[in-house]
Amino acid sequence: MAITIDSARGIFPSTLSADAVPALTARFNQLNAEDQLAWTWFAFLEMGKTITVAAPGAANMQFAEETLSQVKKMSFEEQTQVMCDLANHADTPLCRTYAIWSPNIKLGFWNQLGEWMEQGIVAPIPKGYKLSANANAVLETLKTLDQGQQITVLRNSVVDMGFDTAKLGGYTTISEPVVVPQEMSQRTQVTIEGIDNPTVLSYMNNLNANDFDELIKLFVEDGALQPPFKRPIVGKEAIMRFFREECQNLNLIPERGVVEPADDGYTQIKVTGKVQTPWFGAAVGMNMAWRFLINPEGKIFFVAIDLLASPKELLNLVR
Repeated sequence: MAITIDSARGIFPSTLSADAVPALTARFNQLNAEDQLAWTWFAFLEMGKTITVAAPGAANMQFAEETLSQVKKMSFEEQTQVMCDLANHADTPLCRTYAIWSPNIKLGFWNQLGEWMEQGIVAPIPKGYKLSANANAVLETLKTLDQGQQITVLRNSVVDMGFDTAKLGGYTTISEPVVVPQEMSQRTQVTIEGIDNPTVLSYMNNLNANDFDELIKLFVEDGALQPPFKRPIVGKEAIMRFFREECQNLNLIPERGVVEPADDGYTQIKVTGKVQTPWFGAAVGMNMAWRFLINPEGKIFFVAIDLLASPKELLNLVR
């Protein structure tokens, strides 16, 4: 039977991803707008005790500057309405603008709002405000997750706000400029216990160097990449867009892996390790797995990226 994207998704089926993340995200999405806003604020306060959100770069925020300026000039009542509109996916000009920003710009926008709330520039959560029972239950569950899972839930809570992009028709995502790849002399080469496959090593090294032009050459034309908890992204053009919009300045730290033969001369490879993001710095490493299916010519047909259920899953390399 010919190998397909769907069949490729089943390689290394014993990999246990952090299902608590989409489950908790779904519970968050069921909260009303007021509870979502309050939960987000309380969650960031809780997270601030152990995780510092990095300040966004100027390149990120230039695209949100006009919108932030509008919000800054509003009354507290108007500011609160804007945040409620974002949580309610309302059809307003601001919600439409927000919808087409890249995740990093959205994170920067909320990071700035949070700073302004602390400074009294943006309407704060009312003094003495208490979360509803449902929102508090979601927050308490968040505290039980490891840090990598926590920041993923927090990211999801703001990235999914704004107008529904499915209703926009054609649009172009607004994202920060693609950074220049690292100079060759500045690059470090990863080593992975049990792995010497040049394609996998090049994938890690090129991604760490922001060298997306070389990275995409590792894929077959109709290859696929499956981000955590999402459907596969198919085709080199779409994969390249994903790299540019969501993968800049990542630090991949692969640790160990296993290689197995697959049907039709393909090779399946699983690697586990950690990823550090520019938003949460070196103090937080998300426990990750990469499941590669490499064709006989050494090109990537499929790679799945999994946020792991627990640190012990870093050692789970069996089928």
